[in-house]
Amino acid sequence: MRYGIQLPVQSQSILYTEPWETTAGPEDLLAVARAAEAAGFAYVAVCDHVAVPRRLAAAMSTVWYDPVATLAYLAAATGRVRLLSHVAVVGLRHPLLTAKQYATLDHLSGGRLVLGVGAGHVAEEFEALGADFARRGAVLDETIDALRAALGPEEYPEHHGKLYDFEGLGQRPRPAQPRVPLWVGGSSAPAVRRAALKGDGWLPQGDPRERLAGRIARIRELRERAGLSGPFSFGAIAEPLHVGRPAWDVGRRCLSGSPDALAESLRAYRAMGVDQLQVRFRSRGRTELTDQIAAFGAEVAPGL
Repeated sequence: MRYGIQLPVQSQSILYTEPWETTAGPEDLLAVARAAEAAGFAYVAVCDHVAVPRRLAAAMSTVWYDPVATLAYLAAATGRVRLLSHVAVVGLRHPLLTAKQYATLDHLSGGRLVLGVGAGHVAEEFEALGADFARRGAVLDETIDALRAALGPEEYPEHHGKLYDFEGLGQRPRPAQPRVPLWVGGSSAPAVRRAALKGDGWLPQGDPRERLAGRIARIRELRERAGLSGPFSFGAIAEPLHVGRPAWDVGRRCLSGSPDALAESLRAYRAMGVDQLQVRFRSRGRTELTDQIAAFGAEVAPGL
């Protein structure tokens, strides 16, 4: 079972941000990404919001680094770890613009991009950018089709749909990968169906363990009915972790304890069919976080 991490600092929702992140900066972000790569993490991930309205700022904050700029910054300072958008709200942008940005990122990083996409949830953000919030699901469906074409091997991609229509427009550089993996985020019924029928993987949004098995079974059923048999990655987001016995209050939802105990608990995800697990750690500072990452890679991951 592969494991990855949503990076700190680059997005600061109160749901998961640690206090130390509010005064952290690029050097902290980079140190954590390098620690994750050294510890064998499969990917580092960043989020996407263009603008947060005042009504949501207290909960979401307004700190959301641009995903393409951030992943490009990290790509230049790492060499192996994959670069995941979790998730890019691609309905906010024309697919040719999205393709240009992410194809360039894949080219510059030597083929390390995983494009995670989602429908989005902030109405004002869509309205400000002239995007259709009410029909964002349908927009995402066609955008995925358009991106498949625009991120393919052809220099002059072609797509003819209800919303987007293009051909005869060249885009280089092309992605380094023959097929950029496209993972679909979200846990609603439409998102699960979209992941099954249009994606190469599924990125659930914090589903508790008791719901995951049913949704994984649903995706398999939908893919089988549609005759889809290619590779597919099932994801999950683990509970917050702390390797070892914590010397501070890490919260009742945090899984803590010996590496063997943590590995045993996390293997339950594999039993459900999960093959990539996104982990996160409670920490009071950058050093504690990078120490936790190193401990996980050296002591917990071998037990997965």
